[in-house]
Amino acid sequence: MRKRIEEIADVWRKEFEMVMRDQGVLIFFLLVPLLYPILYAWIYNNEVVREVPVAVVDDSRSHVSRSFIRQCDATPDVRVVARPSSMAEAQQMMSRGEVRGIYVIPADFSSHLYRGEPATVRVYCDMGVMLYYKAIFQTATNVAMSMGRQVAPPPLIIDEVAMFNPSGGYGNFILPGVLMLILQQTLVLGIGMSAGTSRERNSYGFLVPYSRQGKVGNLMIGKVVCYLMIYMVLGVYLTVLIPRLFHFVQLVSIGTLLLLLLPYILASIFFGLTVSCLVRYRENVMLLVVFFSVPLLFISGVSWPQSNIPAFWQSVAWLFPSTFGIRAFVRANSMGATLSDMTVEYVALWVQVVVYGCLAYGVYRFQSVMAHGYVLERLMAIKRKREVRRRFKARRQRSRSQEYQ
Repeated sequence: MRKRIEEIADVWRKEFEMVMRDQGVLIFFLLVPLLYPILYAWIYNNEVVREVPVAVVDDSRSHVSRSFIRQCDATPDVRVVARPSSMAEAQQMMSRGEVRGIYVIPADFSSHLYRGEPATVRVYCDMGVMLYYKAIFQTATNVAMSMGRQVAPPPLIIDEVAMFNPSGGYGNFILPGVLMLILQQTLVLGIGMSAGTSRERNSYGFLVPYSRQGKVGNLMIGKVVCYLMIYMVLGVYLTVLIPRLFHFVQLVSIGTLLLLLLPYILASIFFGLTVSCLVRYRENVMLLVVFFSVPLLFISGVSWPQSNIPAFWQSVAWLFPSTFGIRAFVRANSMGATLSDMTVEYVALWVQVVVYGCLAYGVYRFQSVMAHGYVLERLMAIKRKREVRRRFKARRQRSRSQEYQ
């Protein structure tokens, strides 16, 4: 047992030294998790945009249409900067970037309202930035509903209260999922790059060096302990410090958070060790991992309703730890859920720990057997060459002795 602990400690020390010395691994393990969340949170720190410039084409020119324009202009989200006489003029202003949206009030707007019929206001938005679209469209919708209640009192009055995202901003909406995805992706990238480095330095191109033959378990435990120590600290930084630094919603307790991070990081580590068998060179991991970052965020059920995701893609999502990690963290951080409220996600993460742990061990064991067989084959080939040379020398000596006689 003592010898085994010493071997694990030796693997941990060498792996930690490799992380600190390898610039590529250091970037993915430290710089990206430390700096990228700050940049992303800073971009969405305002969460909402105010005073978005819009143009209004008022073909009605009535008291009701002017009231609609005044109410839109009075909201904090929209500012009416121009009233062009035609749609063509408004489109030119939008193409020049002077406005971000257009409201078109038709000529029959007031007559429809006075007759108690539905009236229409066309809304054109700049879809290049989703925040502009939200501000312009939501303002028109709210003002239209307010004016509708004045014309005909609704049978049911709805009082909307935003429970988990009071500001209705994109920061509180998207940041929790992005933070958890960063943990998985950077971890898999670093492990993959480390595996590519090991293959390039190994004379035989295998993942497990010949000096570690028969010690695959110790090798994996040493690596896992090294990565777990680094990423538990980074996990607390991303999920606790970043939301507090930028004043995002945070309802999770530190105890629940640590219990959630443990299986999530372990599952990500074993997932990375399993995927690392596909990495032949250091650069390959970029092609394997980075491409899937955006799709993983979509199929996790955060940016798109989980109920509307096709069954096939939901099955694909179950293969990645980020799916259950993102769902659990969003519920705990934004909704104040406890472990009992996210039992499915929590159990699924531990199942992935076991499954990917066994797969990673199988991959490393297979690489160990392959390396051992390759080395033995090389040794046998060297012995055969030596035997051929020895026989050739002996034959030449006999022929020389016969010529001398």
